[in-house]
Amino acid sequence: MAMTLDGKIAKTDSHFPDWTSKEDKKIFQEISKDAGVVIMGDKTFLTFPAPLNDRLNVVFTLEENPKLIDGVRWVSGDPENVLQELKKQGHKKVILGGGAGINTLFLKQKLIDEIFITVEPKVFGAGISLFDGDFDINLKLIDVKKINADSIVLKYKVLY
Repeated sequence: MAMTLDGKIAKTDSHFPDWTSKEDKKIFQEISKDAGVVIMGDKTFLTFPAPLNDRLNVVFTLEENPKLIDGVRWVSGDPENVLQELKKQGHKKVILGGGAGINTLFLKQKLIDEIFITVEPKVFGAGISLFDGDFDINLKLIDVKKINADSIVLKYKVLY
């Protein structure tokens, strides 16, 4: 995920993520292609012009009959069941692509092992936070990497 200095991942549900640096986009592409599966909510998916290439796009939705799209698997229900199904199909790694609702759902169920977060040099003031809810979860900093003159990537282990 990428966020502003004030912890926002978007201004609104439909805010296209064109505000992040090219370096962040490159890192997201590398990590997500390595994992092979990106899990996201339907609001996040709809901000993209097309499904992410060379990855399985797993999209949580409440819609009963979502439109069939190549490279997209529409899911609903319990995240742990979705992860078990992906594991049965041979997927060993997945990443979360947001938004706040999906991030929160997986964090509440203790299904996030690590968090990679790019901090971009922006302040939105109002908007959507990385997580939505009341949490008290500790993290262990694993790595800090400067990716350009003004942006950094933080990597944390989640300590439940």
